[in-house]
Amino acid sequence: MRNVLRLSLALSFSGVLAAAGEPVAARNVDLKATDGTKLAATYFPAERPGPGIMLFHQCNRERSTWNALAAELAQKGFHVLTLDYRGYGESGGTPYTKLTFPEQRKVGEKWPGDVDVAYAYLRSQPGVRGDMIGAGGASCGVNQSIQLARRHPEVKSLVLLSGNTNREGRQYLKGASTLPLFLSAADDDGGAVEMMEWIDATSGNPSNKFVQYKAGGHGTDMFKPHPDLPGDIVAWYEATLSGKGRVVAASSRPKTVGPTIRFLMLMEEKGGPSRAAELLAAERKKDPNSPVLEPGFVNRLGYEAIAADDPKAAVAIMQINVDTRPSSSNAWDSLGDAYVAAGQKEKALEAANKALALVDADTVETKEQRQLIRDSAQSKVTELKGTPAPK
Repeated sequence: MRNVLRLSLALSFSGVLAAAGEPVAARNVDLKATDGTKLAATYFPAERPGPGIMLFHQCNRERSTWNALAAELAQKGFHVLTLDYRGYGESGGTPYTKLTFPEQRKVGEKWPGDVDVAYAYLRSQPGVRGDMIGAGGASCGVNQSIQLARRHPEVKSLVLLSGNTNREGRQYLKGASTLPLFLSAADDDGGAVEMMEWIDATSGNPSNKFVQYKAGGHGTDMFKPHPDLPGDIVAWYEATLSGKGRVVAASSRPKTVGPTIRFLMLMEEKGGPSRAAELLAAERKKDPNSPVLEPGFVNRLGYEAIAADDPKAAVAIMQINVDTRPSSSNAWDSLGDAYVAAGQKEKALEAANKALALVDADTVETKEQRQLIRDSAQSKVTELKGTPAPK
């Protein structure tokens, strides 16, 4: 196993082991991160030896949203661990929602190490097959699941709901042709379906299964309006981890790659970001209402260009949103990020100050989003103000 950790565990149990033949009660477990932060988890042991599964919550919920599914999986012979990220639920750390945007990013960088502590605990439990592990995540838990598989080859099956991954995650999926993915998202959940389609297309595994709903909300919120979904997930793990039944690459939507997905995949090709910037500019002249010019999508492409280490293309892409929506505080803030990546500090400071000047009156954004934009722009101003301009 890669990244072997020495566990420092402080266990607090709730529930009592049932008599033989009865389901084993779930127990709460307090783990310690490498820096001593408390990590709250719940372990759902099966009665017999079997695969282990880790489930990661979305960033507007906490681990209890998986309780019903975890209990059902345990009854089917899986040993399941759910975890509260630091800053969430019963785990330690400052509540994530009270952190500024830069602080959230720093805390998020610690999550993979926390996840590995929990993963080591799961694999250490009696009866857990250390060579056959599954992972599942909703929203931000999607990336945690994929990154766990990237770090640990024992992870053999993933369930991904309404989320995305980063560039490293997609590069991993391209080469993980034998890793099957169960994906699900709803049309009423912003761009979640698009993100799932991108992951699906990147993976290219013919065994992947995509379940798409017209409505249902975000992540595990889909369980309530679609009670069939948890059962589908159980069946998926049984087929991919226990060898019961077979994986059916069924999908509720056509297996097609639309224009937005083609753009996203282009971003990861050599010279792709610059080519994407050219195509977006041409599309703006041809059809200003094209779906590839949707502000959120253009913004996403800009940040993908930054991740691809092509800040020049990122500036060109972000500028399209500014030109189209000059009163958008988010467009200006994002342009500032592109200028920071390009090393153009004066222009970055100009863009950040423009975002701050617009944000209070920007009713297109929610109150919460305006605060995030304000925090992001202000952090750039703080860092850049007084910095000598490049000669």
